[in-house]
Amino acid sequence: MGQSIARLPGPASTLHTQPMSQVSYSTEPDLAPADFARVLAESGLGAHRPITDDTRLAAMLANASLILTARLDGALIGVARCITDFAWCAYVSELAVCPSAQGLGVGRGLLAHARAQLGPQVSLILISVPEATGFYERAGMEHIQDAFWYRREA
Repeated sequence: MGQSIARLPGPASTLHTQPMSQVSYSTEPDLAPADFARVLAESGLGAHRPITDDTRLAAMLANASLILTARLDGALIGVARCITDFAWCAYVSELAVCPSAQGLGVGRGLLAHARAQLGPQVSLILISVPEATGFYERAGMEHIQDAFWYRREA
């Protein structure tokens, strides 16, 4: 990768040259359950997902329609897992970004990659944890109120 100029903490006039890493986004239908569990746990979603149930995690991945990943220098830093018909709607069941990569635009990048994969005719729907609603509003998603569900019993 090429060199780029970056401002680092310090006096405002201090410029340093450093290699800039790029986040790569891809579709990974064969993502390993252990990698998925790690990102969920690190992101904070682990408290709301069955990260210690390997069989259930494997089923969640195997039955997803679209699994998108974000990697920085090869390391997995984000995952979006979607259920979709590829024609009308897509439900983003998980959008998880490791804390070390939060603030780098990875969540927005995963959403943009999902939209690019699905096309403009497919709506993107998700249910946010309360702590993340501001992120989705800043990402340009419209807040909807008329949603209903039957909660999981297990």
